[in-house]
Amino acid sequence: MPEGAAAAVVDVFVYVVVLNLFIEYFPQVISETFTLSLLTAVLLKAVLEVVVLAKDRVKDRFRRASTPIGKIAAGFLLWLVLFGSKFVVLEAVALVFGDRVGLGGFSSVTLLILVLMLARASVRRLLTEPTA
Repeated sequence: MPEGAAAAVVDVFVYVVVLNLFIEYFPQVISETFTLSLLTAVLLKAVLEVVVLAKDRVKDRFRRASTPIGKIAAGFLLWLVLFGSKFVVLEAVALVFGDRVGLGGFSSVTLLILVLMLARASVRRLLTEPTA
């Protein structure tokens, strides 16, 4: 599947499905309406794209590091991006939606993000034409 508008729309649809399953099965994950869950999925798409971009840049820095100190610094920076991104997601949702949407705490948002990324990758793999 080529990157672009179609891929972004598919990602948002995947995020809506996963988010609403979390809303149904995890009491700490809430959204007052379906519209808010759709808007939350759009926000998650935007925030996670920035996080993935930051992660890829840090991974590239790790690969290019030629000294042990450079590798350690890049590894710490990667950990910081991955760990800190959960708080960024929680704060962005709280800032935009207030009490109308809640993703629970660190554990539930970590699980949510992992499932979102796995679902996104799986759907993209399904929609990618096989190369012969």
